[in-house]
Amino acid sequence: MLDYLSLLLPYEFSWLAILFFGTASVLYAKGQRVLAQSGEPVARWRSVLFWLGLALAYIVMHTRFDYYAQFMFFIHRIQHLALHHVAAILLMGANPWRALAAGFPDGAAKRWVARVLQSPLVQWPYRFIQFPPIAVMVFAGLIFFWLTPSIHFNAMLSQPLYLLMNWSMFIDGLLFWWLILDPRSPARVGTLGFGKRILVIWAATVPQLALGAYIVGAPQSLYDIYEVCGRAWPIAPHDDQVLGGLFTWIPPAMMGVLVMVVVLRRLLHQSDNDGAQPA
Repeated sequence: MLDYLSLLLPYEFSWLAILFFGTASVLYAKGQRVLAQSGEPVARWRSVLFWLGLALAYIVMHTRFDYYAQFMFFIHRIQHLALHHVAAILLMGANPWRALAAGFPDGAAKRWVARVLQSPLVQWPYRFIQFPPIAVMVFAGLIFFWLTPSIHFNAMLSQPLYLLMNWSMFIDGLLFWWLILDPRSPARVGTLGFGKRILVIWAATVPQLALGAYIVGAPQSLYDIYEVCGRAWPIAPHDDQVLGGLFTWIPPAMMGVLVMVVVLRRLLHQSDNDGAQPA
């Protein structure tokens, strides 16, 4: 039992992970309680999505899983699939902002945070990176950037670069999937139209499919770092690379299609509501 519990311990301790996941957990749990007491509880399914997404991101970043991600290419790709897609989709699908805001202590600190978030110094960069062509370039570009063999080699040898790689994938995933899953009505609030969201998903997914296919079909070893440092399990380098390419290729496409279905459902629902309005 102790051996299994040790798998939950961090391979390399990170105060950043403790601060981020700890703060998010405390704020959301408190916010759930506050909203429930006020008679406006968080929907159960949204709460489940949030806790699943947060737990998944923590597991792949700050448990023994991270050790295997550093010494097996295909586990590394599973790690980034979780951070950039699955966990980010779950968290943004949960629409956690109301609960997080309710969990923040009232007072000067809360007002200061609200002012900072609404300030031009935050809003302008946010709007820039959420501009659909930029969002697509950053989302797909980060995958290509960190999988460039020379850059990947250096990132896996440098702890600061390794942390930057993982956190950039996670944060970008949150930003991108919020752009897609924002539940607010485009007609009322001016968010990205649902039809455009489907195009954005398609534009961001196709380059990743091509990259995954390239990795799978590459006749030579692209990522020598796993041979230099050794692999956690006795698996042939080519097999490790093929598996990594498959996890870069197929599951992200499936996740993209799943989210497209969700967005399409919202689009049809919006069309039904528009059609029901009196002329």
